[in-house]
Amino acid sequence: MSTLSFSLIQSPLYWEDKKANLALLGSRILSITEKTEIVVLPEMFSTGFSMRPQALAETMEGESVSWMKQIAAAKKCILTGSLIISENDRYYNRLLWVLPDGRTWHYDKRHLFAYAGEDVPYSAGNKRLIAQVKGWKINLQVCYDLRFPVWARQQPAGSPEYDVLLYVANWPERRSHAWKTLLTARAIENQCYVVGVNRIGNDGNHIYHCGDSGVIDPLGEWLYHAQDKESVHTITLHKEMLEQTREKFPFWKDADGFIITQE
Repeated sequence: MSTLSFSLIQSPLYWEDKKANLALLGSRILSITEKTEIVVLPEMFSTGFSMRPQALAETMEGESVSWMKQIAAAKKCILTGSLIISENDRYYNRLLWVLPDGRTWHYDKRHLFAYAGEDVPYSAGNKRLIAQVKGWKINLQVCYDLRFPVWARQQPAGSPEYDVLLYVANWPERRSHAWKTLLTARAIENQCYVVGVNRIGNDGNHIYHCGDSGVIDPLGEWLYHAQDKESVHTITLHKEMLEQTREKFPFWKDADGFIITQE
């Protein structure tokens, strides 16, 4: 049966310092010795969770996107994480999915964190992105999206839409219980693997992040849980376990049908 390997990069981030973050994360990625197919970075990995896109945003031809392409090519892996991107006079918290050959897809964060004012400078996305690798389908989402289960929900018709639900985040320690609980819930209700990658350390607003990056299986069991420290961890997921779970417990077939309206 098919396998898929992920490397989770749980790291502190230098506040609004792109060069320092790219240097740090580049060294961590290139130090991975295990076979890996997808490397996952936190939300806004080049700057931290900043509300100053006017000063920090880049285009899709900018330094950080070019860096992602270089690293993906050098490591021969898919590289993903979110950046502050400027496009058509708007700013986006954009998750990029970069292949080793330089091809790039993106997902713009749908749910903007109004509690921190993210909805003021940034524009929300309105389309999901489900990537495909080796016969696996991966639903890509960002941080606050985790609190909105409809956006991630498998459609019941036919077969499940995706096999892995992936979140990149800057999720604060003060709400770590919600982070761990919601990641587990998304895995159980969608009968999929969930990969969540969070940062550690204080940001420029003195908000502390304790990581809790992890991987959860379709039954809600944590296969990996990162402690409150910098870590680089590679894990291999098995399609056989996923398919056996769905076959033994075909709950997804009984789900309610629904339509998400795009605004």
